[in-house]
Amino acid sequence: MNPPLVSVIIPTFNRAYCVAESIRSVLAQGELELIVVNDGSKDATVKELASFPTIQVINLAENRGVSYARNKGLERARGSLICFLDSDDLWEEGKLKAQVQWMQVHPECMAVYTDEIWIRNGVRVNPMKKHQKYSGDIFRQCLPLCIVSPSSVMLRKSILDEVGGFDELMPVCEDYDLWLRIAVRYSFKFLKEKLILKRGGHRDQLSRKYWGMDRWRVYALDKLLRGDDLNMQQRDWVTEMLINKSSILIQGFEKRGKTEEARVYKNLVSHYSKRIDSVNSKLC
Repeated sequence: MNPPLVSVIIPTFNRAYCVAESIRSVLAQGELELIVVNDGSKDATVKELASFPTIQVINLAENRGVSYARNKGLERARGSLICFLDSDDLWEEGKLKAQVQWMQVHPECMAVYTDEIWIRNGVRVNPMKKHQKYSGDIFRQCLPLCIVSPSSVMLRKSILDEVGGFDELMPVCEDYDLWLRIAVRYSFKFLKEKLILKRGGHRDQLSRKYWGMDRWRVYALDKLLRGDDLNMQQRDWVTEMLINKSSILIQGFEKRGKTEEARVYKNLVSHYSKRIDSVNSKLC
């Protein structure tokens, strides 16, 4: 049996109320391999998934987090092109076709993502300017926040074999971390068509569960700085962003009386500020 061209991975946790709709939006795209990773759900998710006999289901005994769930799906995936879909989002008609066509015509392209429609609490909203999308070398644009939605991206599996999958230590911002690790090496193609529907505002969104999301972005930036992938200019950009985000976290922790937590980021700022001073003194 020939492997599929495209493998799609949907991680889900306690989303029996919406996962079936997400699955149908994928199956309507045509021929593909769909892998749903049930991340230890305690609701009726198993029952919902049983109504789709053509999909592959991985049932995890306990909730391990979205990074672990996506990585388990990647272990099973046989396609040379990989897509993800969050179980509260939907694909629009033609999403897969547009990306496959781009990848086939441009074999040098490793990552292509699309524009999106945002729905918050059932109402369509417009993204802010800071969420603007870009094509090409998007590394610097990815530093402030995650501009690539996991639900919109298509990747060549070979790039994930190269840079690794999602960091399982990160409960949130795991996509921010992965896109930076890819973008430091490869360009992204942005398709301007709005081909996914991002639905937010519900209580079970991970972004609402964790205070201080920049804690995890700082963690990702620190990892980059400890590695060898960055050139000198990229290292300057990452250091500047880490110091900026850490300074904001320090203010937040001190406002809440969490001096020990604030001290962690003060030490981080001190460490990288000294490195900047050292570099500057060598250049003088």
